[in-house]
Amino acid sequence: MMFPENHERCPCSRIDRKKKVRSSRPSPTMVMQPRGQIAEQFRSLRNSIIALNPEGAPRSIVMTSALRGEGKSVATINLAIAMAEIQGARILLLDADLHHPSIERYLGLPRRQGLVELVRGTCPIDRAVRPTSIPNVSLLGPGELPHNPSELLGTDRVTTVLGQLKQRFSYILIDTPEALTISDAAQLGSLADGIVLVVRLGSTARHHVEQTYNTLETMGGNVLGTCLTSARIEDTSAHYAERA
Repeated sequence: MMFPENHERCPCSRIDRKKKVRSSRPSPTMVMQPRGQIAEQFRSLRNSIIALNPEGAPRSIVMTSALRGEGKSVATINLAIAMAEIQGARILLLDADLHHPSIERYLGLPRRQGLVELVRGTCPIDRAVRPTSIPNVSLLGPGELPHNPSELLGTDRVTTVLGQLKQRFSYILIDTPEALTISDAAQLGSLADGIVLVVRLGSTARHHVEQTYNTLETMGGNVLGTCLTSARIEDTSAHYAERA
């Protein structure tokens, strides 16, 4: 199943067999325009992820991109909100970008102990994880940024922590750095149930997308599909609201 095409072609047609979603601007659309067409596209992405395996849908999902600045973190927040609409679901936003974290900033929350301290064993889960203003969505921030993120994320303790979090939450969305130049996303992708590759339409070169895709799969990651940002689509939600 494919999402409808518009007049712009995706630069990653080799992986068009995967699920795709488009958004129009780098903002938490699910909060600002929850009834808009872009919000509905994130709900479609949510449904596609769940439909991949109804009895064992991916519960831990790495969100990454080939390069920095492709709208990855905002897409992660939007998908988390869409996931939180599932009845009884508890969602964790995990900011594992230990180079340029941004989830706390987008949510208007101060920095505090988080993933780094949890992996090091200096902070318990109940203190590291905190609620957000979004119903059914919790946050695990990065904590104090380490000097060598890849070394920290490569420890066995990360696998243990991820397992503990999966026992507490229905879905874990893991925001990671760009995968083409930083190995963290591939490391975490090999541990997670799936990976969504965020691509800024008309900006990211096709060969960069393909190289990233191949790297993630070579490292043992399960790439579920792509999430396209900055596509121009007509929002018809206002038209339908007027007719309702």
